[in-house]
Amino acid sequence: MTLLDYRLRLAKRMLFNKRGSLIGAVLAVTIGILVIHVNFVIFQGLFDAIVRDISDYRNGDVLVTDEVDYIDKSDLSLVNWFERIPYVEAATPRLSSTAEMNMTKNGKRIEETRVPLVGVDPFRDIRASTVHETVTEGSYVFSRNSIVLGANVARDLGGAQVGDSIKVLVVDRYGEDQIRRFTVSGIANSPGGQGFDYTAVVHIDTLRDMMSRSDATGSLMVKLNDPSKALEVKEFFLRSFPNDDFLAETIEESAEQQLAGFRSGIAMINIIGYFGMMSSAFAIVTIQMMLVNGKTREIGVMRSIGAKRKDILIIFIFQGMIIGAIGAGVGTAAGLGYTFYAKESKMTFNNSLPLEVTYNWEKIIQTALTSFALAIIASLYPSYRATKLLPVEAMRTV
Repeated sequence: MTLLDYRLRLAKRMLFNKRGSLIGAVLAVTIGILVIHVNFVIFQGLFDAIVRDISDYRNGDVLVTDEVDYIDKSDLSLVNWFERIPYVEAATPRLSSTAEMNMTKNGKRIEETRVPLVGVDPFRDIRASTVHETVTEGSYVFSRNSIVLGANVARDLGGAQVGDSIKVLVVDRYGEDQIRRFTVSGIANSPGGQGFDYTAVVHIDTLRDMMSRSDATGSLMVKLNDPSKALEVKEFFLRSFPNDDFLAETIEESAEQQLAGFRSGIAMINIIGYFGMMSSAFAIVTIQMMLVNGKTREIGVMRSIGAKRKDILIIFIFQGMIIGAIGAGVGTAAGLGYTFYAKESKMTFNNSLPLEVTYNWEKIIQTALTSFALAIIASLYPSYRATKLLPVEAMRTV
């Protein structure tokens, strides 16, 4: 048996003889890791869920707009160009405006102003977005005189229902009021309110007519079958149309303003989690100091029979490594168990928005290694204190 093996066995024996201290130290590390995993599942899951919904409902994986005004190039030619790229699943044009709406309900005229109005191509839109899946009553836009109301818009209009008649006023490019009557074909109500709950949706050609912009497109939403290729598709598009005033953005770029504050909040939560892990390191220091104080006699015996300070130091560092390894293993297992539960149970935020739960193995390994390293660092001072015990002083307790 080598000297190193002997030190390790001695460290294990001294540590496992104090099972209460061992369990306390392991629990401190485990709780620190579990807190980080829980924070990641909830807050990163919420962040990813918001990104998912913005991508699915509004921006796609790549959003194309015009730097100055509306896109005047044929939306059909642009859609066909994108859909020839293998990474592209579908593309669809969108046009936006603001409208005033009114309807008569039970003999009472109810009016709602400044309602966001989105024009879609219903045949392409159902391939590039999932807005149609949020229509809980009725059906998606199917004709030029049909309208889908967001749940909150329908509520503000006195409880509009499928089949009701709505008057919609839009100011066209010349400043003239354009009024059309629509039949409500559906009510949209998305999980967490991330969809078009505060918006109304009509056929894009109808909105073009009302805005007197027959060939205009506000944006082009591009959905990829491999979202990781978004930057590549974006750059390829801009290189292919260098003389146009196109602006192409990935989901991270197009949603930056909406996500910036949330990203800062996640960073703060992560810092709090790591502070919690550091507090577990202080708990290890305390427990290791208790072990040193409780093993005074053993240390004295080892020193009296020739053990060097280096040997005592290595023994207690080994104890820190054992605590760190067990704590990291148990904590990581607990964290993975929580992540598995959250994913399989389709955990939601505020009972409405489904979290986007993923296994971030880089973060998982980083957390485990950090906790293991902190456990070793936390054992350095108690180990040093153990080496300072003189054999004569240590033997006084024998």
